[in-house]
Amino acid sequence: MNKPTLRLMPALITIAFSGSAAAAGFQLLEQNASGIGNAYAGSAAVAENASTIFYNPAGMTQLQHIEVSGGLSVVGTSFQFTDQGSTAGAFAGTGNGGDGGNVGVIPNGYLSWGLTKDLYVGLGVGAPFGLKTHYDDRWVGAAQSREFDVKTYNLNPSVAYRINDFVSVGGGLNWQRLEATYKRATAINLAGSQSPLTLTLDDNSWGWNIGALFTLTPKTKVGVSYRSEVKYHTNGKIEITGPAAPNSSDAKADITLPDVFILSATHQLTDRVELLADVSRTGWSSIPKVDIIRTSGAGIGTIAQTLDTDFRDTWRVALGANYKLNNEWMLKGGVAYDQTPVKGPTTRLVSLPDNDRTWFSLGAQWKPSKALTLDVGGTYLYVKDTTIDNNQLPARGRVVGTYQDSAWIFGAQASMSF
Repeated sequence: MNKPTLRLMPALITIAFSGSAAAAGFQLLEQNASGIGNAYAGSAAVAENASTIFYNPAGMTQLQHIEVSGGLSVVGTSFQFTDQGSTAGAFAGTGNGGDGGNVGVIPNGYLSWGLTKDLYVGLGVGAPFGLKTHYDDRWVGAAQSREFDVKTYNLNPSVAYRINDFVSVGGGLNWQRLEATYKRATAINLAGSQSPLTLTLDDNSWGWNIGALFTLTPKTKVGVSYRSEVKYHTNGKIEITGPAAPNSSDAKADITLPDVFILSATHQLTDRVELLADVSRTGWSSIPKVDIIRTSGAGIGTIAQTLDTDFRDTWRVALGANYKLNNEWMLKGGVAYDQTPVKGPTTRLVSLPDNDRTWFSLGAQWKPSKALTLDVGGTYLYVKDTTIDNNQLPARGRVVGTYQDSAWIFGAQASMSF
């Protein structure tokens, strides 16, 4: 498949993604909107619609003969910086940069099909990682970042098999595309003149996922799932406009997106009340740094820049509950605590001013007919004030200050069975 065709793939599969990470790091948990109301508690055990393909493919065995599910999540982030003694570096930059946050849209789509009573196949389409931050052009941290934009597109064909009434297993392959754009200011002389630098990188790669679902009792289910790392060998260009234009070159960078392990449980406490729980681990230490290497021009083979992320592995814990009002309506609620992969102020990047966050979620489900289910949900993410002291002197300055971060999520999902 040629590169132009691959660039058209998101449109061909009706995925037009522009996202901001609401989970820690730049992970996007919003691979359905039906789980938003529970803060994604019980995600690998719920299996309430075809989106279980992403969270635990074994859950397809709990669905009807054919199920289709699609949804849309809107994520808003706010990153407001307050300067507390930053140094602009080799050229002048002033100001706090405005709000570095963004509003993004995350679509999803799934199809599950029972070939027999026990064998199911399915296909999922989503965007499991993404981030966008954007600052004023001449802010005090412009030499470190003006804009950072990461997009992924994921196709996930899957299969599931019911071994018996108590155990189901499933697995899938993941074709994934990564596109990244990084913009910053660069100084080309000590007089302080600026030239915008733009780095673009992209690649396609493969991963896999597996899962199992255990029906311990008619009221209690436990799900486990694992999504593999996805290793990219990206290629692209460094383009510098203005006086430094002759320094433009081809570039490459290797990056390994993290693996994810989920353990979930659901319990039907009463006819009306269901409890949900979730613990997950994300292997962010797969990204200790990103070396951007020139592959053409006078500096071929040299490192143009290193993004020192020094990420750590993280944990997320979520609790939720559902209350069934009647045969048509159900209310949802949930809370979660989500660790950041950023170790501290000195390794926090202005392109990812991340911190630990707490989810507060509410939602509702309406079943107007036996075949149709509609879900809506909303989440507010509380993030404590975030300090940064990222020193890249002399060339890219030292950014010292505090971020006030917050985020919100709204989403809707429609699911049909046949």
